[in-house]
Amino acid sequence: MTLRNPDRVVIVGGGTAGWMTASYLKAAFGDRIDITLVESDSIGTIGVGEATFSDIRHFFQFLGLKEEDWMPACNATYKLAVRFENWRRPGHHFYHPFEQIKSVGGFPLTDWWLQNGPTDRFDKDCFVIASLCDAGRSPRRLDGTLFEAEQFAEAESTALFTMSEHQGRTQFPYAYHFEAALLAKYLTSYSVERGVRHVVDRVVDVKLDERGWIDHVVTEKNGDLHGDLFVDCTGFRGMLLNKALEVPFVSYQDTLPNDSAVALQVPLDMEKRGIRPCTTATAQDAGWIWTIPLFGRVGTGYVYAKDYLSPEEAERTLREFVGPEAAEVEANHIRMRIGRSAESWRNNCVAVGLASGFVEPLESTGIFFIHHAIEQLVKHFPAADWHPQLRERYNSAVANVMDGVREFLVLHYKGAARDDTQYWKDTKTRAIPDSLAERIEQWQVQQPDSENVFPYYHGLPPYSYMCILLGAGAIPMRPSPALALADDSAAQAEFASIRATAQRLVETLPSQHEYFSRMR
Repeated sequence: MTLRNPDRVVIVGGGTAGWMTASYLKAAFGDRIDITLVESDSIGTIGVGEATFSDIRHFFQFLGLKEEDWMPACNATYKLAVRFENWRRPGHHFYHPFEQIKSVGGFPLTDWWLQNGPTDRFDKDCFVIASLCDAGRSPRRLDGTLFEAEQFAEAESTALFTMSEHQGRTQFPYAYHFEAALLAKYLTSYSVERGVRHVVDRVVDVKLDERGWIDHVVTEKNGDLHGDLFVDCTGFRGMLLNKALEVPFVSYQDTLPNDSAVALQVPLDMEKRGIRPCTTATAQDAGWIWTIPLFGRVGTGYVYAKDYLSPEEAERTLREFVGPEAAEVEANHIRMRIGRSAESWRNNCVAVGLASGFVEPLESTGIFFIHHAIEQLVKHFPAADWHPQLRERYNSAVANVMDGVREFLVLHYKGAARDDTQYWKDTKTRAIPDSLAERIEQWQVQQPDSENVFPYYHGLPPYSYMCILLGAGAIPMRPSPALALADDSAAQAEFASIRATAQRLVETLPSQHEYFSRMR
């Protein structure tokens, strides 16, 4: 049999995962591969993935898109942090910002804060961004320049490195909120204009060859679609990978019980309300509510465990949380499959997005998983011999990312001091990964660092773990004993510098609504 290069790619499923894949592969390979995307017009985008990691800007840069090109079309806004409300106690909040922690005398500033912090707010004492979020400020001035531009100049200018290469570089200070369905629509036009074939049809069958590889998919109206490489973007159904190829699914439900969500898209006067530059996660009796401010509306939803709450109760709670503006808004109820496929690439099929895996959207990882998977696919793209090492390395990279994020999210619940309902009581006794239990013991003596966080994926920097440990409040932390013997004058000077910088920026930066009104 003559071997041929896999230059015919068929993507099954549209939405955010499908069109991000199509546009990225087209930008990477141009006309050297043929790309077909087939999607049904009766299957919509789930739309819980409207918040992102700061690495997502590399995706748009790789496509050659500037913010003013795509953000207005997607009602997009800036995201500087995740704001956690009521995880420690009602009325309490803290931030997990996109800002690396500074070091003084070889110790992170959070360590000095534990020893002798100026206030009880570690996030405002140790990070500038917490104050910008509290004040609702844009990270860019009206002329488009980035705040503290000299600090982030290298991070802003570097466009063509992968997320794995980005580790250890300066943390870029913001990510994005956007409307997922509008982004899919925008990327559809981008991709089709550059030669991606768009087939609007329903896939009714998947045909395998004698080896058990996918030969073609059968559509309702357009007949057979043949390809060399098939990308499964069919969401939780996993139509190609899980059903046709029978790849088993590895559940995370034993440690992350939230398996349901109800979502609302609520039109609001955002000029009057203000566009807070962060995703908010507000703890509730049986889960938490996300609030994502866009230009013209708010995306919100209640993530919960069905063992503790009915869909009707969840919807009622969400509507009460939003207020009267939500009265006539249609609710979208979602059953979530929490975990990952045992392999995200088997034979000639690669799953991207929900078909590959998903954890609840507590740290905005849905879009991140898509972006990471596409980058890894380009990095490990097969040749005519379909060398198995490429598949194995791809599967390892994807699994490590998801397992690492799983452990990080479990820490949120284990670390939350809230215990006023059975749901929150159970988070303290629920099983956690053995490796995380060992790390928590270490962190109570020595703060998270590059040597004692999840070892197989370092995209979550140590300061991220520290923010959750200090903010959520259930796990006792103490400073390094060495600091009791050290002079803290340099640390106190750094705390003062952060306060002064934050105050200056709050006074000079525009609001998000003011900034994006000028972009339109």
